[in-house]
Amino acid sequence: MTLQKPAVFSNMTFDWPVLHWNVTHLASLLAGKKILFRIGRKDTAPLFETECTYAEATLDDFLAWSGGQQPCPSGPFRSYDLCKYWMYADYKYIARLFEDKPEHFQDIRWSDFGFPGRNGRESTLWIGSTGANTPCHLDSYGCNLVLQVQGRKRWHLYPPEDSRLLYPTRIPYEESSVFSKVNVLNPNLRQYPLFKKARAHVITLDPGQVLLVPRHWWHYVESTDPITVSVNSWIELDADHEARIEEAITRMMICAIKSAENPSATDSWLNPTEVEVTSHDTNLEYLNKAVSTYLEHQKTSTIKNQVPQIHSTDGILQGSYKRRKVQSNTESECIKPKPCDFNVTAIETENLTTIPFGQSLFQVLPQSQEICPTGGAERDYKDLFSESERHFEKLHPAGKTSVTTSNSGALVEDLECMTTSPQTVLSTNDLLDCALDPQVVGVIARLLLEKVNV
Repeated sequence: MTLQKPAVFSNMTFDWPVLHWNVTHLASLLAGKKILFRIGRKDTAPLFETECTYAEATLDDFLAWSGGQQPCPSGPFRSYDLCKYWMYADYKYIARLFEDKPEHFQDIRWSDFGFPGRNGRESTLWIGSTGANTPCHLDSYGCNLVLQVQGRKRWHLYPPEDSRLLYPTRIPYEESSVFSKVNVLNPNLRQYPLFKKARAHVITLDPGQVLLVPRHWWHYVESTDPITVSVNSWIELDADHEARIEEAITRMMICAIKSAENPSATDSWLNPTEVEVTSHDTNLEYLNKAVSTYLEHQKTSTIKNQVPQIHSTDGILQGSYKRRKVQSNTESECIKPKPCDFNVTAIETENLTTIPFGQSLFQVLPQSQEICPTGGAERDYKDLFSESERHFEKLHPAGKTSVTTSNSGALVEDLECMTTSPQTVLSTNDLLDCALDPQVVGVIARLLLEKVNV
């Protein structure tokens, strides 16, 4: 859990039954059950989820379509040419897919990684075709373990300290995901000049391999084979307590401002993974609960000085699913955590000073990028960073913020480089990109905590 860079485990899953979960096998297990597919054009990838179309279909329908049975005279995919479109059944919680067949939860053994009792119940299934992709984003909560089952996926990963280079945005909004404005495959460097400094770590994940995506690492993921299947699980961390406060602040502000702007236009800013715009009272309740849980956690851990670890505690951290994907239509249920049935003994720091990299565990190394800048002048902000750091430390001498980037002074560069040409009209989204910048929200969270600690 101290490994702060992406790495691939090569020999951990050879005896896991889930490796037999190819799409043909899954189609048999699910017995005609319809699931939602996200659909996008290959010539416009990557796409935000708000820009995609959606269709319900069975895995048999998907197999027929991906097998090239075109043109398809009927069925949900009849209008989509295999050469022009991709399909993605993403964020499918295995606990829901197999709620009538819980024995299949045991096919996935995250317990082999040191998480007792963790299996398919706390996992998510992803099924896609060539070109299916997840927009570049970071996850606010936890870290991520991803098992490739069928086909291959290419991962483009960027470290947390590169966040300002990725131009973060909360629109489209979904809890726990901060999206990048940049098309990382074909960046517009006139519009986003800082991206040329971003350090991509690229890996193609093969079947049987497990990728560790550490906390706050950005990632863009794309299927490179005709059919891909993968399974992942988000692992909770101590830092999630403060992240819950930051996410509650973000939800409260964006729901208030965007709803006031145009109450009926949620499709343009609310991600499809979010069920609805929650009310002000619900958002305030969630914020208060997040703060209370954080403070309670701080009380129980004041005498501890350990590396980040997994806890099974009361409160928000118990949620074994990312909250954004499990909201219901009932407002009161939006803030209820899911129970977590594992507890991990504290790991001694001295036992992790040397990571045994080799054939079975290897790092995803940086890829040299030869991106020619198309616009925007470079500046040396070193002195500006130092000055901003000193100012920030005066405001918060005793604590550090839990924010996306490690250098708080980089916020100044963000604000100065957010646009490369004069704008005559600023939009609500422009304001929100500044107000909801992860660093800004981190400062607000710290100020709130100072207020309640007075």
